[in-house]
Amino acid sequence: MQHIRMHLGPSSRRDRASERGDLMQYFMQKLNVSRTRDGLAPLTMGRMGRVLQGIPTKDLYFLKSVCDDAQKRNGIDAFSKRFWWEINPKKHEGDSTEQKPKGKPGLKVQEVGMETPFKPMKRARRSLEPNWDKELH
Repeated sequence: MQHIRMHLGPSSRRDRASERGDLMQYFMQKLNVSRTRDGLAPLTMGRMGRVLQGIPTKDLYFLKSVCDDAQKRNGIDAFSKRFWWEINPKKHEGDSTEQKPKGKPGLKVQEVGMETPFKPMKRARRSLEPNWDKELH
């Protein structure tokens, strides 16, 4: 009598693979091409997991398409440059979806939509000495 495992066939590690892992591996391979050429240590899957930790999988597909487009237009270095620019949150601070009032700085936008100059109130100078302003005149 043979063990049941003999009838199941060879198992592969592919069973645990996920689409997120496939994307991480794709980015790792593309980025390591330019890193090894520049003399940097290649990225590992652990490091890629940490870098892409807070990014949802659907956004990774968008990131892949943006980086591939940059590579087609400008070469392999553009892929790496675009990837690191896209995942840096400091580069996207001004890209909020909230509506900000339009107008020049220093102008106050009223509800009607008319812009009026905003003038801050001037504060009087104060001194510890009484009647300081009378002595100057």
